[in-house]
Amino acid sequence: MNLRQIDYVLAVAEEENFTRAAERCHTVQSALSHQIARLEQEFGARLFERTSRQVTLTPAGLTFVRHARQVREAAQRLEDEMAAATGEIRGSLRIGSISTLGRLDLPALLAQYHRRHPQVDVQLAMRMSDVMMEELRLQQIDVAFLGVWPGEPVLGLDARLLWEEPLLALLHPDHPLAALPQLDLQQLAGCTLVDWPGGSGPRQQTDMAFAAMGIKRRVTFEVNHADMLVDLVRAGCAVGMVPALGAGEHAGLVTRPVLDGPRRRVYLASHDSPTPAAAALLALVDGYLQLVPDQASA
Repeated sequence: MNLRQIDYVLAVAEEENFTRAAERCHTVQSALSHQIARLEQEFGARLFERTSRQVTLTPAGLTFVRHARQVREAAQRLEDEMAAATGEIRGSLRIGSISTLGRLDLPALLAQYHRRHPQVDVQLAMRMSDVMMEELRLQQIDVAFLGVWPGEPVLGLDARLLWEEPLLALLHPDHPLAALPQLDLQQLAGCTLVDWPGGSGPRQQTDMAFAAMGIKRRVTFEVNHADMLVDLVRAGCAVGMVPALGAGEHAGLVTRPVLDGPRRRVYLASHDSPTPAAAALLALVDGYLQLVPDQASA
């Protein structure tokens, strides 16, 4: 068994088609089929069920693929580590991030990273923090920028605290409460509110603050992106809450501090043993934040 044969099996398993798998592996179908047949003969088990319409994994094939992915990832990690030992960072970097990072300009950071490490294939996806924590534990992503309420532990991950900040009330300038210099949770509970979906990480930040004060509220609008939350406030439909460090980005709207209001902590989380590409990003973020003034209010 060799890595080329492993790549062939994984390609067929993912494409569910020998022709497409051969094209993906830049070989002819007969050569790919021959190598897979040799593997099946070596293990004494069929890896695929082939019909005129579809290709599916057998139970033995499922077992092979599960372990083959681990072998392939380990081989790629070895190649990347050896390259890093000679001063070359390459490979892939899968990043997850929340949609609001007020103290960190993520596009600028990634541009700087690409200039330093052009051979790294960088991928970025926006997710909820609870989803990204699970993806990190399953090693489906390499690093993630997480936003969690202060009481939520980040277990099983190497997580460094970047900053902590309060959430501010975000209001349309014509809203009656916009004339006040400071609000409290009871006043907000009487408003039409927009927030993140129930059960999500960012929703916990506000739910816990209201619960701690014994205040009940009703969320009328549930959204899954910060832009929609801001748009609903801008349209005069609702009152929302946004992180303090990004509050200045919402031109034409009013932000107010909230007495005993919710707070969030922003972490950069990774695996205990990050890849060279991930370690380079961690180091870059450390240097980047040292140059940015800490504007979070106490």
